[in-house]
Formats: sequence, C-alpha cells, structure tokens
Amino acid sequence: MNHHPRKRFGQNFLRDSTVVRQIVLGIAPKPEDHLVEIGPGQGVLTEALLPLCKRLDAIEIDRDLAALLEKKFSGDTKFRLHGADALKFRFCELSAGEKLRIVGNLPYNISTPLLFHLFAQTGCIADMHFMLQKEVVDRLCAAPGDPSYGRLGIMAQYYCRADSLFEVPPESFYPQPQVISAVVRLVPHETKPVDVDPSPLGHVVAAAFSQRRKTLRNALKHLFDEREIRDLGIDPQARAETLGLEAYARLARRLQGKQDKATD
Repeated sequence: MNHHPRKRFGQNFLRDSTVVRQIVLGIAPKPEDHLVEIGPGQGVLTEALLPLCKRLDAIEIDRDLAALLEKKFSGDTKFRLHGADALKFRFCELSAGEKLRIVGNLPYNISTPLLFHLFAQTGCIADMHFMLQKEVVDRLCAAPGDPSYGRLGIMAQYYCRADSLFEVPPESFYPQPQVISAVVRLVPHETKPVDVDPSPLGHVVAAAFSQRRKTLRNALKHLFDEREIRDLGIDPQARAETLGLEAYARLARRLQGKQDKATD
C-alpha cells in the first residue's frame, strides 16, 4: 500500500513478518473468537489473524487507510471496518454476549489515555494484546519499588493481570521509532483484587504520584491529615512508589467514606 505515515496519528507500520508471527502465537486465536483490532494500519496483522477467528472488527481513524483496508479485505465476510477514534469508541457495543479479544499496535502518542479508556470497558473484554513503547509496558508490569512503578501500573493492576511477552526493535517498523517496543498481554480480573471503587482509587493514586519526591503526608495533605494516614497502617513518611495496591485501596475507601459523609 502506498501510504505516507502520518505523525499526527502516531503511525509506525509493522513490517517484520517474524514479529507478526510472534504476536499471533501470543494471541493464539481460536475459531470461535471475536477479535477487535485497534489501528490496523496497512493490515499486516489483520491479514494474519482473519483466517484464525470467527470475526474481526477493525478500528481505524485514518480515512485513507480505511479506504485501502476496505478494498483489501472486501471479500472477507468476517471483516468489519469502523472509521472511528478508538479513544471514543464504545467497544462493548460490538459484543453480542461473548467476550472480545482486543489487539493492536497502539499509537504511542495516545497509548496511556487509550488504555484507561479500555480499562473502563473490561467487563466485555477477555484479554488484550498490544504493541507499546517498552517504557509503557515496563510501567504496566512494575511492582512497588521499581523505578517504573506509578499511576498507570497501579490502575492496570486493579483491572488486569499484565505480562510482558517480548521486545521488538525499531527496525521492525516503518518509519523506525526512536524507542524499543514491546508486546504486553492484559487479562481482566474476573474478581477485582481489592474491594474499592475505581474513582476514589484513581483520585488517591494520581494525588500521591503528582509529586513523587514528596512524602505521602505532603502529597496527600489536601485529602488526609497525618493521623488518618497512620490510622490506616501506612507510614506518612513513605513515598508513593513504596505502596502496593492494597494500601492505596485502604486510602481510597477512607476517601470515599469522607466524601459520602460530606454529602449526607
């Protein structure tokens, strides 16, 4: 396909057949699977997945690429194209009772907001396999104390199990990105690992990491006083990157209780 990659859409087209095979092996699609591909680009991965599944819906924002994809896969009744922005797309509307399997080489410039958009829809998702900047995959899979540990990893951990599968070098793409990429598998939890509403959890985590170098006492002073933090079994002198999901859930439940009391 003669298409000039557009920087505003973060287009870096996968052109390495070995990497495509690795991704397909990682996904391991079954004949009964309903796949949804975000940003199919020139259809390299689409072409490999279509024969292996029941249906494949593709979400493509670039109208020129959409036209090329429609032409390329027009003879395959399992393929359906949606000319849409994935950041606004309601993925669960594609589900007819079955869980969706989401895949894609995500544009690196919107990967974090797109992941949060998908986390909010995990009720209809079986799993997700994404090509991302390696730095983002490291953040998704990080544990407390890791340099990459932060808001994205904690919220991802609340919604999903995250596993880094393999790295992909820049030369596997056209044009070549300036970073190493990696493929990650995200599997939504059937039961959340902590009993807490995601809204106050996200609020507390964002506040804690807004100034990483500060202690929790200072970073969260607009939400809790020092005594409240200590009463939850958390050291007010600790820093955000040392706390696990369960500790953040305790803080979030306390915040929710305070908010509920204020509205009574």
